[in-house]
Amino acid sequence: MNSKEFFKTLTQQFNNKLPFVAYRKPNANEVFAMLQEDDLIYRVSDFSEGGFVFAPFDVKGDANLIPLIKSEILTINNVVKTESVVTKTFASELLSEDKKNHINLVKKGIEAIKSGQFQKVVLSRNECVTLTDSKPISIFKSLLNTYSSAFVYCWFHPKVGLWIGATPETLLKVEGSRFTTMALAGTQQYDGTQDVNWDKKNKVEQQFVTDFIVENLEAVVNGIKVSGVETIKAGSLLHLKSQISGSIKNSPSNLQLLIKSLHPTPAVCGLPREVASQFILNNENYNREFYTGYLGELNFETIIKPRLSKRNVENRAYTSIKKKTQLFVNLRCMQLKNNNAVLYIGGGITKDSIPEKEWEETINKSAIMKRVL
Repeated sequence: MNSKEFFKTLTQQFNNKLPFVAYRKPNANEVFAMLQEDDLIYRVSDFSEGGFVFAPFDVKGDANLIPLIKSEILTINNVVKTESVVTKTFASELLSEDKKNHINLVKKGIEAIKSGQFQKVVLSRNECVTLTDSKPISIFKSLLNTYSSAFVYCWFHPKVGLWIGATPETLLKVEGSRFTTMALAGTQQYDGTQDVNWDKKNKVEQQFVTDFIVENLEAVVNGIKVSGVETIKAGSLLHLKSQISGSIKNSPSNLQLLIKSLHPTPAVCGLPREVASQFILNNENYNREFYTGYLGELNFETIIKPRLSKRNVENRAYTSIKKKTQLFVNLRCMQLKNNNAVLYIGGGITKDSIPEKEWEETINKSAIMKRVL
């Protein structure tokens, strides 16, 4: 199947109001699509299922599934362009009331931190943009051509909604019993170099995320290793990242517990998690839905061929099947409704946060999504 046929098939699936997901992994060339054969809503029950999972921020919500056994799989090799950098901001296009509300929300978060309710909270807002061209496949193609280092996706279910995004953050990658995850936090504008200085607020925020992940995984995994902190580029922004790896205790049947241990991380919620989550639900005054939830491949099967060995010639023909899960945090995303794109943006708040700068950070993040609209 060539590129033209691939995107034409996606458009037909959308016009027929049938569920699908199309996506490309970070720094990859292959674009995948799963076309569901019916319009039923399937849910994840115990994480033994195989398919593409799409879960909300609120852990009490249902995790949707496009099942492998109910879907047609398509793939193409997609040639992408080099990422460009956008320095323009869109502050003049936003209502002053939006700025006032978000700054007040951040101030309330800082006051709660200083009073000892929690150490960190991630506060967000949404922003509605009117579209001149609301064709989702066109927006998805634009994201593919803009963000080569992100997980780029378009997810649709007629009974749930239409979401598109380009997220830089991995929640979890599991192959057999081995896993890797990342602690991603901190934000500043990219200005031509990744050799930058980070202030105390951003360093503390990133350390919060790393410590939380390590502490929560200790009961589920063995041999935890944490890499050093590095600066990474995502579009026109820079972030701080550490990589965390190990092996799942007992067997991959602990996958459900592993995911619950990680989601939501302090990078999208706060610390302690339960208190910060309740503050978010009580004070943001809107429903995040799938923003800061997670999405990706759940229990995909891959064929593992044995290594060739002169001492083990008779086993060369044997192969094994290993399950693979790769999930991403749903950041830098939008929901398409009629002729509008609802953008979701936020940032981590600590006691050292400055409300006006937190507002500016949301402006920079919304600009990243607007560049494809």
